[in-house]
Amino acid sequence: MNQDTDTQHPDPNHPLAGRIALVAGATRGAGRALAVELGRAGATVYVTGRTTREQVSEVGRATETIEETAELVTAAGGTGIAVPTDHLDEDRVRALVDRIERDHARLDILVNDLWGGEHLIAGSVFGKKSWETPLADGLRVLELGVRSHVITAALALPLLVRSDAPLHVEVTDGTARSNRRYRENLYYDLAKNAPIRIAFGLGQELEEYGGTAIAVTPGFLRSEQMLTHFGVTEDNWREAIAQEPAFAIAESPHYLARAVAALAADPDRAARWNGKSTSSGELAKVYGVRDVDGSRPDAWAYFEDVVYGGKDAAPDDYR
Repeated sequence: MNQDTDTQHPDPNHPLAGRIALVAGATRGAGRALAVELGRAGATVYVTGRTTREQVSEVGRATETIEETAELVTAAGGTGIAVPTDHLDEDRVRALVDRIERDHARLDILVNDLWGGEHLIAGSVFGKKSWETPLADGLRVLELGVRSHVITAALALPLLVRSDAPLHVEVTDGTARSNRRYRENLYYDLAKNAPIRIAFGLGQELEEYGGTAIAVTPGFLRSEQMLTHFGVTEDNWREAIAQEPAFAIAESPHYLARAVAALAADPDRAARWNGKSTSSGELAKVYGVRDVDGSRPDAWAYFEDVVYGGKDAAPDDYR
């Protein structure tokens, strides 16, 4: 087993020093923040995505690139390495894994944050019955949200299990509990429940290696795309509440990312989390994490109690 010396005596200010991470799907949103916070904790982070300074993916946003994410990781104190990768291309994923193996001979943390289907959801999926959804769009949702995760896990796990404490993180929308409610469209429902089952199944397979597989979800995420949708910025995001009252419970991408970084540094994480699904709000309570504004929002509890349950309570009661 190849281990860096730093993993033997962790720096309390950089508990992930010497650790090697891959954040698949780190161009923007939660993926970018996850890469940055793992880097802030000291990790070397390989960051992947389809949008580069030379090429824009089907998402259509040239304003965030994978190179910029790597630079942010390094600026935060880690080592960011950008590897443009389409995770539906098996050869590209194999080349990515081969590179990490050549560089470090192992992988300690794999974060599967692959998605990129918002343009399909908004345009042709939400609000439609499965048979009304254009089949090509529905299948693309499954390609982006399920097949990409399976390809990446299948090809990266042989390297991950070389770690002394493998950590596999599946990022999705919703927990096992919250997703008992139908997610408005069959294809989207399948895409967002699949990572939860992937984490459950991989938890069984990683147990003998001392590993942890977990599915995590942010709450109402103030991603770059969501801010653009409402015509606001991170500085004035509360102005969007007039358009969408539930946005009052919104959280920054760094909230989930800080919680996952704390989980990654937890030596007891396997006993606590292996095979489970959880949310940024739950992780934040366990690890004492707060969002960038000092709050500790629990969006899923708010939606369960207030939006769906009819409880008379304000969003601030859940922050």
